[in-house]
Amino acid sequence: MAFSLDEYLARIGWPHGAPQPTLPTLRELHLRHACTIAFENLDALLGRTPDIDTDALSAKLVRAKRGGWCYEQNGLFQHALQTIGFNVESLAARVLIANPQTMPPRTHRMMRVIIDDEPWLADVGFGGASISTPLRLCAGLEQRTAHGLYRLDHAPQGWLLCAWLRDGWQQLYLFDDVHPYFSDDLMANHFVATWPDSHFRHRLMASLWLADGGQLRLLNHRLTRRAPDGSESEKTLSAQQVWQCLQQDFGLCMDNAPYNVSQVSLQKILNRFV
Repeated sequence: MAFSLDEYLARIGWPHGAPQPTLPTLRELHLRHACTIAFENLDALLGRTPDIDTDALSAKLVRAKRGGWCYEQNGLFQHALQTIGFNVESLAARVLIANPQTMPPRTHRMMRVIIDDEPWLADVGFGGASISTPLRLCAGLEQRTAHGLYRLDHAPQGWLLCAWLRDGWQQLYLFDDVHPYFSDDLMANHFVATWPDSHFRHRLMASLWLADGGQLRLLNHRLTRRAPDGSESEKTLSAQQVWQCLQQDFGLCMDNAPYNVSQVSLQKILNRFV
């Protein structure tokens, strides 16, 4: 089935009727998406390359109630925004959060939204460090969201997005104004799903912003819960508890074919990371 805006709005709990392409609408859509559809990489761990065609994204993230990574999350969000009438352009970034020794390839998808001639960065798919509301594309301006403090800086290669993480500013990713083709996204999506050294293939990850300003993060067996005041608590889960946590806490439906994930498959994944 094709993309349905009504189904998408129901998925994120939109309560206001037909949305209009305004900044308040963008902010609320962004926040609701980030607090509803979890970031997760289960498909890559199961040997699947996610299909990022719009119909497939609707089938998986909306109807099957799974989550996904940036090419899925931002692909779905961009199509929803365009359907509403927003002026949206896809962008691609080089991920720097792990402080790589050499410049990495463009393996992250986000978007720029133009409202009243002013550009905004929208990104619902950067995992645990993702922004939960859009940011003005303005250099040097510290911008507080419901879930953190961010800043965009000019860099020789374009724009640098940074987040305040505990002890200081942490660079997240670098991007420019070049608009990638869908074929670029296809190639990068395939690369991060299949490259032997891709971090998406070597650890189970899930994250979800919470409406109260907190966050849930899962890394293999370790669940971290961040409170609205920034304090964190951790606990180690059994495989059975991870199975329950993904469904109950992260809101993932695991039994809708062909996007289903069996408990046996999840156990095999976790056995690789003990």
